[in-house]
Amino acid sequence: IGYGATGGEIFLRGIVGERFCVRNSGATAVVEGLGDHGCEYMTGGRVVVLGATGRNFAAGMSGGIAYVHDPFDVFATKVNYEMVELEALDASDMEFLRSTIERHVAETDSAVGSRVLAEWNTEVAKFRKVMPRDFKRVLAVMDEARAAGRSEQETLDRVMEVARG
Repeated sequence: IGYGATGGEIFLRGIVGERFCVRNSGATAVVEGLGDHGCEYMTGGRVVVLGATGRNFAAGMSGGIAYVHDPFDVFATKVNYEMVELEALDASDMEFLRSTIERHVAETDSAVGSRVLAEWNTEVAKFRKVMPRDFKRVLAVMDEARAAGRSEQETLDRVMEVARG
């Protein structure tokens, strides 16, 4: 499900099998658990997982962001760290998560999402943010360029420079 998605939204009440959102390049997706190889080769979009994941999560993930609810603190053992790292949430992540989970509950009547929202102040601390390292550098360059008032071409040139290493 979500293979190669280029946009739109996916709200699934329940658990899916392997390879959820492989090659996602622009969709926002919410699921309540998934099998192995989730977010494999993802290049864009955002994924929210409200339950357990299988192994090899984020293998080859070069873009986009995933958020995984990890109440038992086991998710770190399921991640393929070759291209990603786990980060703490910032205020904009928390805002995105809350509004996206609210939308998920409205669309699916999810009991899982409702439980997370009912205990939001406690549960938000149990989310892990999966961020591709190269994507993080590109986003930082783009933010820096906007703040400095650089032209679109100057920004693109700098992004390409950073992306090449």
